[in-house]
Amino acid sequence: MSRKYVIAANWKMNMTPSETAGFLDAFLKNFPDPTAVEIVIAPPFVSLAKASELMAGQSAVGLSAQNMSHEASGAFTGETSAAMLKEVGCQYVILGHSERRSLYGEDDVVINKKVHATLAAGLIPILCIGESLEERDGGQLEFVLSQQLEGSLLGIDASQMPGIIIAYEPVWAIGTGRTATPEQAQETQCYVRSVLERLFGADVAAAVRIQYGGSVKPGNAGELIAQPDIDGFLVGGASLDPASFADIVKAGI
Repeated sequence: MSRKYVIAANWKMNMTPSETAGFLDAFLKNFPDPTAVEIVIAPPFVSLAKASELMAGQSAVGLSAQNMSHEASGAFTGETSAAMLKEVGCQYVILGHSERRSLYGEDDVVINKKVHATLAAGLIPILCIGESLEERDGGQLEFVLSQQLEGSLLGIDASQMPGIIIAYEPVWAIGTGRTATPEQAQETQCYVRSVLERLFGADVAAAVRIQYGGSVKPGNAGELIAQPDIDGFLVGGASLDPASFADIVKAGI
């Protein structure tokens, strides 16, 4: 089954609105028309409106938030709802990133609520999973990933799964400069797909797109994306430079 590559830029807590404008001015010149690759930009919340304004009228690049509350509204200081994200032009939401899990204590129960809320709002979740170095070295990789998938996708129907993107990110390779070898990445991506097959069936597993994330750079993007179960990237640091991110995207074209 052919799966369209999806390559997303997670800017984390970087890029003011003016910096966002400068990035998009440079980046969109590379992709004036829709391409074979689905491109996604995830600015911080304060820069979403500026990005949406500058991306209006073009279909080459989609807009994502980096997080979302599962609550629709109410007394939740500092949180952002699905309705707010949709009104500002978001089509995607990154959920369960390792930094949300490790720094802010979000567990699979919380992330599962967010996945349901995201789908109910008509947004596309980019669901992150991944193991730490200690878990990998301790032989816990498969246990950790299966637990994260089962917990985060609890109550999700097989018919909803093609509308979810999975992002596998080895936590030990995020921002460290270390990258899984293409063979390591493929092996793990294949395992993730096998868990999806167990949970939802072979047809669904074959349709779901699974990104790789973890120190993806222009120099390794081509070799990584050539692997059969890598359907794109969730890019951190290398996505902050428009030329660098453009080169990564072009690896998938």
